[in-house]
Amino acid sequence: MSEQRTSPAAAAAPGNPAPGGPAPDRLNIAVIGLGWWGRVIVPLAQSSTQLRVVKVAHSNIAAAEEFARAHNVDLVVGLEPVLQDPRVHAVVLCTPHTRHADQIVAAANAGKHVFCEKPLTLTRADALRAVAACEANKVVLAVGHERRFEPPIIEAMRLIHSGELGAPLQFEGTFTQDLFLSLPAGNWRLSGKEAPAGPMTATGVHMLDLAIAVFGEAHSAYASMKQLGSHLSNGDTLAALVNFKQGGHALISAILATPFAGRFAVYGSKGWVEVRDKTHPGAPEGWVLTRCERGGRAHSEEFAPAPGVLRNLEAFAAAATGRSPYPVSHGEMVANIAALEAIIRSIASGQVEAVEG
Repeated sequence: MSEQRTSPAAAAAPGNPAPGGPAPDRLNIAVIGLGWWGRVIVPLAQSSTQLRVVKVAHSNIAAAEEFARAHNVDLVVGLEPVLQDPRVHAVVLCTPHTRHADQIVAAANAGKHVFCEKPLTLTRADALRAVAACEANKVVLAVGHERRFEPPIIEAMRLIHSGELGAPLQFEGTFTQDLFLSLPAGNWRLSGKEAPAGPMTATGVHMLDLAIAVFGEAHSAYASMKQLGSHLSNGDTLAALVNFKQGGHALISAILATPFAGRFAVYGSKGWVEVRDKTHPGAPEGWVLTRCERGGRAHSEEFAPAPGVLRNLEAFAAAATGRSPYPVSHGEMVANIAALEAIIRSIASGQVEAVEG
């Protein structure tokens, strides 16, 4: 799988910016799905100087028409009218997880760049199919792992990959929240079909993505999921141990029955780094990064709030308009889903499961 770059051929695809000239001021996007997250994405994208929302799609016109009117965007039913619109350069998928692969393939075949909310898919086979369609049609594929775009995470990754902390040995990631407790029982985010690993697809997959960024491809996974503190019958508490091909472990905790906590830490042979969120990203107050090198004392640095979701969308826009490559490779996207699939299998089997690939 190749790294993503927008070629002249990609620019010539239907609906993409014209080749040979300057990049457009903004990337025209359509947001597919106006549930909870789609309604966050639309005003966020409209606030950007690099994006323009020209269309939204939802399965129920009556449920979405007031929102579309308030944000002055065209509203249609389904993906097909969006793919037929030459004004649309790219789609942003805020749809149930099981639909992602087919929607990515359809959009890529129509020459549209794709930003897909996490998880990219639920199986490695579907991830490979989605990536192959984007590569064949030379369109950019991006995924909603906004944690990579947060300033303290960027600094932590710099410390890790520069070697300042020595060889990375172990990753620890925690992401808890209790927002799902207020969702109606029939919401797709709580279903075994769309969220077979319970908290993993909601929050833990962000931590898994960061672990992939540290260690690369995973080798095996063991996970346990239980319903311990809520009415969420699909599970509210998950713990996973992931082993990586190059060595190293990731310990991931994802919980849907406790107030928010966000923590990312990597322990190396010469030092360690930890990032803690002050508050939930929905009402950000920034982060605290603490680091310690051998022979020294731990010291902390505060980081002001920054819009990670918007920065991810703008990185997608920059890649789609040929200004800079998207910073997450196709290989990392597939590796994340391969590990997620092993975690799902481990929950069902109660055994250590090998990661495919």
